[in-house]
Amino acid sequence: MSENKNQFSIGLDSMARIYMSVSVLIMTIAAFLGGIGAWTDSHVLDTLHPYIFFVGFGNLAILILNRYLIAAVYADLKIDTGRQMRQVYAVLFSLLMVSVSVVYDQPLLKAATGLFLMWVALFPAIDIVRTLSLSRIWKEVSVRYYIFDVIFLVNANLGLFALGLKEAFPDTGLIPFFVTQSAYFLGSSFPLSISVMGFLYTYAWRRSDKKELIRMLFSIWSYVFVGGVLVFLVAILMGHYPGMMIISHILLFGVMALLGGFAVYLNRFFAKNFHHPALAWLLSGLAMLLATSAYGIFNIYFYDKIPFGSVPPIRASKMWIYHSHTHAALMGWITFSFIGMIYIVLPSIVKSGSLDLLRSGNPMEKLLDNAVMTHAFRQLTVALIATSGVMVAFWIESGLLLGLCGVVYSGSVYYLRVNLSRGLNQLKGKK
Repeated sequence: MSENKNQFSIGLDSMARIYMSVSVLIMTIAAFLGGIGAWTDSHVLDTLHPYIFFVGFGNLAILILNRYLIAAVYADLKIDTGRQMRQVYAVLFSLLMVSVSVVYDQPLLKAATGLFLMWVALFPAIDIVRTLSLSRIWKEVSVRYYIFDVIFLVNANLGLFALGLKEAFPDTGLIPFFVTQSAYFLGSSFPLSISVMGFLYTYAWRRSDKKELIRMLFSIWSYVFVGGVLVFLVAILMGHYPGMMIISHILLFGVMALLGGFAVYLNRFFAKNFHHPALAWLLSGLAMLLATSAYGIFNIYFYDKIPFGSVPPIRASKMWIYHSHTHAALMGWITFSFIGMIYIVLPSIVKSGSLDLLRSGNPMEKLLDNAVMTHAFRQLTVALIATSGVMVAFWIESGLLLGLCGVVYSGSVYYLRVNLSRGLNQLKGKK
């Protein structure tokens, strides 16, 4: 059952399954609308689909899944499933608001959505700070990542609020020039990226033979990555070209080290254990992060010294690089990684009905049957092909291929709900 009951509470395993179903549906809709928008050359759908992804999936990932990960480290941070259900309803309401604001060009409604979401995200942040002292937060490397997720989420929603005001009053000098759509999406991706970094440390590398070395490296990487993206955001908003180049290359080398290290870890894990599809999803996500970083550096090479606004600051002839960069990040790095996380976290919660398996057990053990795991590998194959097709479509400027791959990708994402629900039902029947 839930770890903190109230009149609206449901079982923790049921709450986790609701989170999975809603998040997968949101990701599916965002990808499908993006594909149809490319197919039909619809400006409204092209504009709407990233908002659906960030407002819906982004907020739920940090508010719910990230909360499970923090509470798995510190048991005194209770899970209130009644509150989490209200957060789900709040995010769905926000999706409606932002969709209406984009479709009917109502920027003040977009600002109201950001203000409302900032209020929703503020309570979990306050709860964490009240429950955990700064020393306890800093003691656990993974929690350093997780706590910055929540802080970044509040900031991202503040960016959505400011973006709506900027669009409603474009000529006012009260709102800084850098509060734009590009800056909002850039800032919104950070909490999702940082959450994945913390997860990789907690449930993969930390269990290796060289735990102390891994702890030290990820502790250093927490400063480099979190600090680096903050400085990079400031540099890019200032249009400081040398700063962008230096930081992006440092982060790229770090990503290469992560990718190579994780590949070695997987080789050793698979040699002693079964082939876990979640790890394959996470490895593919890191590979797409490498592609994201590489495209990002090319973005800077072709930087056109235009301040961030409605038009990205890159040469028009190189816009395929900009779009490949954003889609490699969202479709590949973030979505692949979170699907891998879900394939680990949800079976663990459903099996125990609590966070106990995440806390002290082995969530990497073989919880799902062979058929479910085989289908997860096939799902990954389809998603990888579709994502690669999207990159090619941007390069050759084919709206038809882009739309087709977007629709196929949305189907591969939705299959997570079908496949995992089957596996969770079988797992619950064995309890």
